Amino acid sequence: MNFLFACGGTAGHINPALAVATEIQRRAPDSKILFVGAGKELEKKLIPRAGFHLVNIRMSGLRRGFSADDIVYNMKTLRNLTTAGVKAEKLIRRFEPDAVIGTGGYICYPILKKAAQMRIPTLVHESNAVPGLTTKLLSESVDRVLISFPGLEGTYRRPERVVVTGTPVRGDFAPALDGPSAPGTGKKPLVVSFWGSLGAEHMNEIIADFIYRNIASGEFDHIHAAGKNSAVEALRKRLKQLGAPETLPQGIEIREYIDNMHSIMAAADLIMCRAGGSTIAELTMMGKPAILIPSPYVTNNQQIKNAAQIHKAGGALMINEKDCTGESLFSAVSKLLDDAGRLKDMAEAQSALGAPDAAERIVDLTLSLISEKRTI
Repeated sequence: MNFLFACGGTAGHINPALAVATEIQRRAPDSKILFVGAGKELEKKLIPRAGFHLVNIRMSGLRRGFSADDIVYNMKTLRNLTTAGVKAEKLIRRFEPDAVIGTGGYICYPILKKAAQMRIPTLVHESNAVPGLTTKLLSESVDRVLISFPGLEGTYRRPERVVVTGTPVRGDFAPALDGPSAPGTGKKPLVVSFWGSLGAEHMNEIIADFIYRNIASGEFDHIHAAGKNSAVEALRKRLKQLGAPETLPQGIEIREYIDNMHSIMAAADLIMCRAGGSTIAELTMMGKPAILIPSPYVTNNQQIKNAAQIHKAGGALMINEKDCTGESLFSAVSKLLDDAGRLKDMAEAQSALGAPDAAERIVDLTLSLISEKRTI
């Protein structure tokens, strides 16, 4: 069989698709799998590295403002959408997929919309507690809408098409990987922090003060991913302004990006991060206590609502960015690391929310849809 995946833009959209594609590959090694992206940097990096073929179709999103720049940008998006629809149909006819699966990003819309019109089995996955624009637009066209959090089926116009599967996570995030190859000194608790592949300038300013306080106290090891675009240099400059030594103490690392995220997260005693759907799925898969600082700049407050689900269940402490300082963050981390009982409870709450079989569920649904449509 042939399977077409549409995903784009962020690791939060790409990694769930890779998890499902890997499960298909495991079950049916002779299947053909093709990814469609919008030509973004992470797509070009992550998808080929996982061993899958990628083609790109130019696509852009919509801006919600009404400035002259926004209007010009949205006109360009409409032109891209028309062109993308034509290219999507040509691609689908050439590849002849038995099913089309979308996991987020604007590129999903023209691909899944066209596939649905051609009566090919279609599924779209939403990793966030609140559906994004693409999911909303597709929810009445696709055969199934797959969601991560239970009790949110009524958010969609066609709840009978909604299935709770959880968010697929790559197999290397399995909790059994927590082993002796842990980074850090091994003598202190390890805290890991990251704000996304591109980082976050304001949060990096806060984390500089946080790191400076930890250098002075020496309470725990810390690995921080600052992000790209000179973020590491900016963070080191800020630390120097605060009076930190040029060479960081052993056990404190600042990186641009964490390539071996699964092993770093496995070794962590506590994780500080944003609250994107894919990150939440990784935390729950691994059963990791966390401090979630949701991005306030995401459409429809998606991350805030994701974090609220985990906070309510007891798996994480949620701090709004506007309330966050280096001092308050350092204090919160210190208190949690001093409370082994609470960390254990948080880890158990995270694990209870996990869906380690999400990829398997999605493949089962996909194969069932293919079978149903072949009998019609």
